[in-house]
Amino acid sequence: MFLYESYIETERENESNETSAADRNSDIMSALEGRDHELFNVGMKKNGEKPEILYSMRYPGVFCGHILTALDAWLFTQINGGNCISLALNQGYGWAADISLRFIFDRIFSVEQGCGYPPHRKEPQQAARQTLKQISSLVHRSFAEIIATLPETVIMPALECPGFIDLVDVASIQDEGLKQAFSKRIG
Repeated sequence: MFLYESYIETERENESNETSAADRNSDIMSALEGRDHELFNVGMKKNGEKPEILYSMRYPGVFCGHILTALDAWLFTQINGGNCISLALNQGYGWAADISLRFIFDRIFSVEQGCGYPPHRKEPQQAARQTLKQISSLVHRSFAEIIATLPETVIMPALECPGFIDLVDVASIQDEGLKQAFSKRIG
């Protein structure tokens, strides 16, 4: 999973991939280099690395698209305004796959997020995107609830992943519920 949560303005990218694609981590990082963003590599870096990170996509505010081609990336960014992509790193990953990754990221960052495409569909697509955001906020739990209630076997491998906790400054979290949930989990 590559989460890019609207960090274009803040020049931050957060790259993360789970265990089955661990050996692809260096290719992902290479494809993201040179884009004038600060990269945080908190994904699985090699198979067998502990702790192993599993899939976890039921987060509020995460809008994911399955991206196979650079055209998918280009359309997904404009139409869906998503902030997370799922890449097929274990299917058809062969000759020039590293180049394909670079093309995908080139297209993601080449257009305005959520602007609509084609232009004459801009307003209805933006309205649909806002509706999806509202639905997501109503049906998903808050991050504080997620951190507090996930089983140890799911949450602790993610929190103990090397480099992750260095990115979370618990003392500066303004949401008191989230601050308490993190404090309880990481001691």
